[in-house]
Formats: sequence, C-alpha cells, structure tokens
Amino acid sequence: MNSIDDFVTLIRDDLGLDVDMTDVDRPLDQVAGWDSLHLIALLTRLEHSTGHSLSLPAALEASSLRGLYDVAVTG
Repeated sequence: MNSIDDFVTLIRDDLGLDVDMTDVDRPLDQVAGWDSLHLIALLTRLEHSTGHSLSLPAALEASSLRGLYDVAVTG
C-alpha cells in the first residue's frame, strides 16, 4: 500500500464496501456499511500487507478512513 488511493482500493476490493475518495474524510459512522467487524478485518489485512503490527487503541480512536490510513502508515 503506497497511497491513500491504494488504501481505498483495499477497502473496496478486500472488504467489499462501496467506498471511494469522497468517503475518506467522512465520519466512520457515515460510511455506508461500515461496522466494527470491518475494522477488525481491515486491521488484519493492513498488518498482513504492511508486515507490522498496528495499534488497536489508535485504530479505535480514528474517526475516519483517513484516520485509519494514518494509523496504518505510522504503524
């Protein structure tokens, strides 16, 4: 994953959510179909693709997809 575009593609392709760049700054509770199971699935896929562990507390504090992207980038 090299960019937020790749991140959105991962969410769309791997999680099956119909998201695009207009959704990255939307509050997570306003992202169509988003729920806590998607968060766990996303963190698992991100850890696999980045090769490092991600902070669950930091992910839980994220309020948007961009926030989750930032957690993934900073590890």
